[in-house]
Amino acid sequence: MMKQQRYEELLPQIASLISGEKDVTSVLANVAAALHHAFSDTFFWTGFYMVAEGELRLGPFQGPVACMHIAHGRGVCGTSWAEGQTLVVADVEQFPGHIACSSLSRSEIVVPLWRGDEVAGVLDIDSRQLAAFDQTDRHYLETLCAMIASELW
Repeated sequence: MMKQQRYEELLPQIASLISGEKDVTSVLANVAAALHHAFSDTFFWTGFYMVAEGELRLGPFQGPVACMHIAHGRGVCGTSWAEGQTLVVADVEQFPGHIACSSLSRSEIVVPLWRGDEVAGVLDIDSRQLAAFDQTDRHYLETLCAMIASELW
């Protein structure tokens, strides 16, 4: 199945899953699980970091253990938060200041999760494959994060 088709089938399922839910942890946990399992051939780590007390803190995720605290502007996640934009990194070894939570991670996409005009957190997805993420991922994951934000806030 093509990537676009997977997203087009998955997003309505996630929308139904989180409809009417207001508990942030529950929503993010189920979204991380649904995404991770739908793309298990590509996604190595799938999860959320949430802004708390001036840093990103580990939230619900699927995959191996991860960094628990990320500073504003540090690594791919902290940079996405600081810049307020999606970052698609084809080779994490080439990203200045990359935080290596796992040496198996080769590429990454990070999408801001907006609450009004502030970044409330980020969706972070890592792959063991180089250049695993593209504009299709960007489009659908940004759509997903907007859906989550509209449901929660």
